[in-house]
Amino acid sequence: MDVPGWQETADGLTRNFEFGDFSEAFGFIARVALVAETQQHHPDWSNSYGSVHICLCTHDAGNKVTAKDYELAKAINALL
Repeated sequence: MDVPGWQETADGLTRNFEFGDFSEAFGFIARVALVAETQQHHPDWSNSYGSVHICLCTHDAGNKVTAKDYELAKAINALL
């Protein structure tokens, strides 16, 4: 599977997002949280000012990338 902007690494399915400021970045995080909750699949992420880094992996599958991660990545992309 391939989702634009995302890269599968040893840690999981990852992507960095850049926003104009902290408020934009935090708003994006809030929207991602709502989508993740509906899918009951929660990302690992970090935020620094206008940057957001998201890493997706399926913890109950041994921290491997699964179809659930690709599904959530597509849903996150749809928020942009």
